[in-house]
Amino acid sequence: MSKAKILVVDDEKNIRRTVTMALESLDYFVHTAFDGKDALVQLEGDEYDLILTDLKMPGMNGMELLQQAIANYPNIKIVLISAHGTIDNAVEAMKLGAVDFLQKPFTPKELREVVYNVLERETISKKQESEFDRAFGIAKDNASKRQFDRAVVSIKQAIGCDPSRPEAFVLLGKLQETLGETKEAIKNYRVAIDLDPTYQPAQDNLDRATRNSTNARPSF
Repeated sequence: MSKAKILVVDDEKNIRRTVTMALESLDYFVHTAFDGKDALVQLEGDEYDLILTDLKMPGMNGMELLQQAIANYPNIKIVLISAHGTIDNAVEAMKLGAVDFLQKPFTPKELREVVYNVLERETISKKQESEFDRAFGIAKDNASKRQFDRAVVSIKQAIGCDPSRPEAFVLLGKLQETLGETKEAIKNYRVAIDLDPTYQPAQDNLDRATRNSTNARPSF
């Protein structure tokens, strides 16, 4: 997400300057606030993609800012930064809606990696989903035309785009059964069940395959 707008909140001027310089090198727009109240004022006047806020600040601290920002701007992403960070702080911040927690001291590289991952995560996810849908659709089309070898190639491409989708492993299993590879099919039905135990087609196909019934071929 190039040209994303980031609000850096810290009561230390040097920290604000250092973070700004590190992030502007990635072509982000970076604004700063000196405390939580100043940040809320800026949020009222502009839209931001990400808030990077110190945890310990005079007046309104980072946790309080997190709560108010999430309440008023539920789509905004927030990363807490602190030299006083503990596991408890991180867990509490995540429960309240923070997307990450960065502990001082950190290097510019570590900061840029956290920010990049947070801002690009949604874009990458959408791209993977689009590529998965395309490959999955081609696999189903090839299967319907009984071009099973081509379908196997396409469904494996879909799995490579998103290996968390049980429907892809079920389709691969059905294709393998059709090609006489029952043992491999059973493995993939089990993978689908591991990914989502509630995905009924995986269990149905596993039950049928393990019965090894020649009269109950998979249909597409």
